[in-house]
Amino acid sequence: MKNLSNQPCLIARSLALVGDAWSMLIMRDANTGLTRFDEFRKSLSIAPTMLTARLATLTDEGLLEKRRYSDRPPRDEYVLTQAGRDFLPVLFAIGAWGSKYRSGGEVTRFFDAETGTEIDPVTIDRRTGAPVGTRPIRIVVPGREG
Repeated sequence: MKNLSNQPCLIARSLALVGDAWSMLIMRDANTGLTRFDEFRKSLSIAPTMLTARLATLTDEGLLEKRRYSDRPPRDEYVLTQAGRDFLPVLFAIGAWGSKYRSGGEVTRFFDAETGTEIDPVTIDRRTGAPVGTRPIRIVVPGREG
């Protein structure tokens, strides 16, 4: 995946960072307010070594910030940065796709904490106002324009 981080495609570069399921689920949990190692571990049932590696990467890449909350014993928490908060719509776009193509049986649902309404995300192109995926796209690779 590291080879993707230098690609001109921003989707590839982003996937190099958060393209694995554990990183996505850590970001989901961080956006719901989890901050501590043990909270992530309990929520995800993830091996400690895997969680340590993912938290380090997400911190190094600026989606999470490590903050000390106890000196004795030394303990850190992982707090969302602006980049981490800005990742939430990406997670909801994936969830919306899953709702359409992978649902069935009991599924987790997400609600707006203030209004109590279930979240039904849609991705809109800011310039045209059209829902993304309803119009053809064209990819322009640097050096191959035209």
